[in-house]
Amino acid sequence: MTRILVVAESALRELLRRRTVLIILLLFPLAFYLSRRGDHLGQSIRFVCLGLGWALSTAALFAGSAARGMEPRLRLSGYRSMHLVLGRLLALWAVGALLCAPYFVLILVDQHDVRYGAIALIMVLTVAVAVPFGLLLSAVLPRELEGTLVLLTVVGLQMVMDPASTATRALPFWFSREIGTYAVDHTDSGYLTRGLTQGIAVAVVLTLSVVVAAAVRLRQRRHLRIA
Repeated sequence: MTRILVVAESALRELLRRRTVLIILLLFPLAFYLSRRGDHLGQSIRFVCLGLGWALSTAALFAGSAARGMEPRLRLSGYRSMHLVLGRLLALWAVGALLCAPYFVLILVDQHDVRYGAIALIMVLTVAVAVPFGLLLSAVLPRELEGTLVLLTVVGLQMVMDPASTATRALPFWFSREIGTYAVDHTDSGYLTRGLTQGIAVAVVLTLSVVVAAAVRLRQRRHLRIA
């Protein structure tokens, strides 16, 4: 547990070094929210949740890419790949919770006649999905630019594709549209069930994929072990 916390602290320090990036990521969901606030009650809520997902995925992408040079040394020092993955996930999930809190308060103050519990659930799932999604991109793509382009593509598809189509369900943040519809339009619980099921499934699959990718990339060869 101590090693996991050490990795988490290191990840937080690395993020804090990028203050300008953090400020941009903090304000990015606000731009999404304000851009659709005058159109429809639900659009602004759906867009701010999507903005949070993009911001957290980007932060996780940067954190994973920054750790590439340090992880092999930690691995040789006795840290297991599980320590590295769990520590980074813990740190980024904490950042995600802090980032979502002011936007949930904003919706509480600015929006009325919505199901606030469902909106909180969207934000929890967004944090759970966005963090491993960004870390997975950093594990499989060698450069931050490539990962950022993938994120932009995913967010763009999430905006323009018909949420009722089968293909849209493969997108990582599809659950936000379903639960958002339940929260804003007061539809039946089927929307909540479908969104919750998809969100949990995607979070589990992405998290396990990050663990596997880290184990493969950081596998320790016997002749490189430190006695």
